[in-house]
Amino acid sequence: MKPYDVVVIGAGVTGAAVARELSRRKGRFVVVERSGDVGEGTSKANSAIVHAGFDALPGTLKAKMNVQGSQVMEDLARELDIPYRRNGALVTCLNPEDLPHLQELYERGLQNGVQGLRLLSGDEARAMEPNLSQRVCGALLAETSAIICPFELTLGLAESAVQNGVEFRFSTAVQGLEKTETGWRVHTSQDVLETRVVVNAAGVAAGELHNAVCDRPIHIVPRKGEYMLLDKTVGDHVSHTIFQLPGKLGKGVLVSPTVHGNLLVGPTALDVEDPEDLAVTAAGLKDLQEKAALAVDRLPLRQVITSFAGMRAHETGDDFVLEETAENFFDAAGIESPGLSSAPAIGAYLADRIAQKLSLPENPDFDPIRHAVPHLAGMSPQERAARIRENPAYGAIVCRCEQISEGEILDAIHAPLGARTLDGVKRRTRAGMGRCQAGFCSPRVMELLARELHTDLLAVRKNGPESRLVVEQIRGEDKP
Repeated sequence: MKPYDVVVIGAGVTGAAVARELSRRKGRFVVVERSGDVGEGTSKANSAIVHAGFDALPGTLKAKMNVQGSQVMEDLARELDIPYRRNGALVTCLNPEDLPHLQELYERGLQNGVQGLRLLSGDEARAMEPNLSQRVCGALLAETSAIICPFELTLGLAESAVQNGVEFRFSTAVQGLEKTETGWRVHTSQDVLETRVVVNAAGVAAGELHNAVCDRPIHIVPRKGEYMLLDKTVGDHVSHTIFQLPGKLGKGVLVSPTVHGNLLVGPTALDVEDPEDLAVTAAGLKDLQEKAALAVDRLPLRQVITSFAGMRAHETGDDFVLEETAENFFDAAGIESPGLSSAPAIGAYLADRIAQKLSLPENPDFDPIRHAVPHLAGMSPQERAARIRENPAYGAIVCRCEQISEGEILDAIHAPLGARTLDGVKRRTRAGMGRCQAGFCSPRVMELLARELHTDLLAVRKNGPESRLVVEQIRGEDKP
C-alpha cells in the first residue's frame, strides 16, 4: 500500500486542527488515537475559554499562537457550526499593592497585539459585574476573550478533516517509531504504518514520543485541574469570564459562563506523576470554593451538578514546542493553556511547514463548511415542527434536562465520526449533561446505541473498553 504522507498522533484539538489544515492539500493523511473517540484527553476537560492573549510572555510561541488563534476563532466556529460567544473577560485585582502587576499585564497584552484592552477601577468593574467582590480594587477588561465548547471544537475540526479526506483510526496506540530512508515506520497496537512525516500531538504522552527519537529531550509534567459545573439556573451569575490576578493571595481560579448556559468554576493546578489521575478530591473542591469566593460574591455553590478533572501537558520550558525536532518528525508538544485558543493557529503553522517540506499541492475540493447535529433546544417552535415533520424521531425527547431528542442521538451515532459510547453521545448531543447527570436518560441512550450499532446492551460502554455498564442481563422467566 502507498505510504501516508503524514501520520498525526493524537486526536485532541491540536491533532484535529493539524489534520484539518493538512486536508487543504492533496495527500494521504491519517490521525491515530489510542482512545476510542476524539478529544478524550486534555481537550475534553478544560476551561472552555478563547483567551485574548494578554497573559503569555511577548515573543513566545504561546503569545503568537494565542493571538492568531483568537483572531480566527469566530469565523472558524461559523464554518464548523459550533457555539461561540465573545463575552469578554475581567482580570480582577484583589489587593491595591498588586495594581502595578495589572498594569504590566495590560502592557504585555498591547505588546502581543491584543485589541480591546482597558484598565478599570473596582467600581467600574462592579458596574459591569454586580456580583464581583468588594475586594476587587481594579480590573483588566479584555473585550476579545470568548467562550466555546472544547469538545465541539475538537469534533468539528475532526469531522471537517474527514469530510476532506483525512482518515481517523481509534483504539490505536503508538508503540514505537522507526526511522526509514523515506520517513518513518509507526508501530501501533493494530498494525504498522509507513509515512513520510510524523506529527506528535500526543498531549501528556508527547514527551515520551519526542524523547524516543530526538537528541534534545523535553520534559512534560502532567498538571491536574479540578472543576465544578453549576446548573443553568445560575448560569448568569456573571456574564464575563472572571479571572484573578496572581498575587499574595495565590493564583486564584476563574468563574465563567459557558456557551451552553451553565456556570464553570476552576481549575486547581497540581502537578502529578500519574497522567491518568483524574480523581476529583475534597481538598481540591474546597480550594476552588475558597479561591473563587475571593473575587465573586454569593457564588451559588448549592447548584453544583457535577465536578470533574482534566490533565494539562506542561513543558518545563514553559512554551509550546512547535518544530521539526528530528528529520520529518514535527512536535506539537507542551500544549497547555492557551492551547485551545491557539489550536487553529498551531494547525495552520505546522500544516504549512509540512506542505512546504513535502511539496503538497493545494486541494481544490477542500470544503470548509461542516454541519453539526441539529439541536432541538435551540430551534424556534416553527423550526422544531418542521424538523419533526421531516424526521418524527425529533419529536421523542430522551433527555428531559437538556431537551435532547431521539433524532439528535441517532444523527450523532451516524455522523462521520459517530458516537460509539454513552459519553460519545453525551458530548455530541448533551444528553446526560443536565441537572440529573444522566440519571433518567442513560437506559434509553444505551438502547439506541445497541440498536443502531447492531449489538446488545452488554457491549455498550460508558467510554473505554473497560467501562462496562451492563454486567449481566437478567430475565424474570430465567430465574428460579
